[in-house]
Amino acid sequence: MTSRQVMTVVLLAAVLAWSTVMTVLGQLAAVAALLPSLGLLIQQIVSALSGTTTRTSAAAAGSPAERPAGSEEPSR
Repeated sequence: MTSRQVMTVVLLAAVLAWSTVMTVLGQLAAVAALLPSLGLLIQQIVSALSGTTTRTSAAAAGSPAERPAGSEEPSR
């Protein structure tokens, strides 16, 4: 192998290594940006599968007989 061929192989290996590093870092940045959405998705799936609900407004409002008079929304 000539020195020119060696330099070409070294340069190609460096470019490949740099591209690999940048791809991995880009993937990590994309995953980090999506973590909050993924966490919420997992929470919703677990909630749907376990049958629990997190709707506190319906539970806090109680039945219609327990609500004070005049608390309904006006009709539009």
